[in-house]
Amino acid sequence: MDFIPNTDEDKREMLEEIGVDSIAELFSDIPSEVQVQGELIGEEGRTELELKNEVGSLAKENAKPGDRVNFIGAGLYDHFIPSVVSHVTGRSEFYSAYTPYQAEISQGTLTWMFEYQTAISELTGMDIANSSLYDGGSAAAEAVLMAQEYTGNRSVVVANTLNPAYREVIETYLPDPDDSVIQLPDNNGTIDTNALERTVSSNDDLAALVLQSPNYFGLIEDLRGLKEKVNDGFLIVSSNPISLGLLEPPGQFGADIVVGEGQPLGNPISFGGPLLGLFATRKEYLRYLPGRVSGKTTDGEGNEGFVMALQTREQHIRRERATSNICTNQALNALAATVYLSALGPAGFSRLAEINWQVSHYLARKLVEIDNVQLTWEKPFFNEFVITIGNDPERIWKSMKQEGIDLLHPKHLKHMGLDRNLMLAVTEKIRKEDMDHFAELLEREL
Repeated sequence: MDFIPNTDEDKREMLEEIGVDSIAELFSDIPSEVQVQGELIGEEGRTELELKNEVGSLAKENAKPGDRVNFIGAGLYDHFIPSVVSHVTGRSEFYSAYTPYQAEISQGTLTWMFEYQTAISELTGMDIANSSLYDGGSAAAEAVLMAQEYTGNRSVVVANTLNPAYREVIETYLPDPDDSVIQLPDNNGTIDTNALERTVSSNDDLAALVLQSPNYFGLIEDLRGLKEKVNDGFLIVSSNPISLGLLEPPGQFGADIVVGEGQPLGNPISFGGPLLGLFATRKEYLRYLPGRVSGKTTDGEGNEGFVMALQTREQHIRRERATSNICTNQALNALAATVYLSALGPAGFSRLAEINWQVSHYLARKLVEIDNVQLTWEKPFFNEFVITIGNDPERIWKSMKQEGIDLLHPKHLKHMGLDRNLMLAVTEKIRKEDMDHFAELLEREL
């Protein structure tokens, strides 16, 4: 209230109306030990120049991509972004902080949305895609809700090899996660199919199986036959989109829904957001698809145009037919993905995936030559892998940080039962000399 130009009399009347004596009383529920005592700003203001200099010096303390060697992955990846992406997305016709709420009035927006949907459908091997969701985690959760709505069942089998952040989002979305979510254990880093068969055979209320490939550890799950194993339940697969330039898409294995984090497609890491949720499915599930879909049509004179073909939020259709409260999409991020995929083209995208495969396997081969280092699992992986080391991984993490090399903190693996392990993600931006230098430093530390 102090930052709004109200008079003392205005404040008195508002406080009297809500039944408190002071502004401080509004915050009485906050424990005194965490309250700021005294004036929050206890010094005179500064000039704009002084403030810019101070903020600039603080900003320099941030480590920017390119300043350090980045082996952190686990869902977000540091890929090269061609300059054409920012050139197009920064144009005034497209640039907005969030998303166009009334995309149906803009042919330009509807056109690129249609192109985006087409690209994601082709990439995932599915019939249709929406115009994006908020991130990979919310896309996975929306897929679960869609499976429950379509099948009428509640139980969801979630692989332990799914990104743990996605598992948390799924459990947050569901009203009864303790009763409806069944954890599927792994067998040497990939899903335990025997455990899956036992779970399905003892459960007549299965809505879906949710897994990730490449999974959280970078390992490629064998999707063959999984759709048949879940009977009438949905097969929901979360994928790293870059891997789909090299691997067979989940749609080829009977997946009902394919989701994923679209950040690698032309979007920077940006301290963890904004992100981009990919969502593709089969034609027969169109009416259950969350979000919105742009469609192509012709007018009465035969001119080609685009329309908002589907919006399944209660704001747009009858409440009983609504499938989600998602009404918008990460428009600017989806546009970036569209430009990125268009700039690379099919051949360039496949080559990018191949390079990511090659550089990560080069580093893996280099590391296993070191005593006390081995691959945790001898299984196919994409651009991310886990190693087991004969030393304290947190000490290695701290040492590498001082050398200008960033690794995923070992606590994330420890939460998944891996005590002496490091996980490394390698993209096309990592140079051979960086990988060789890391291997030398690791050998020295061990």
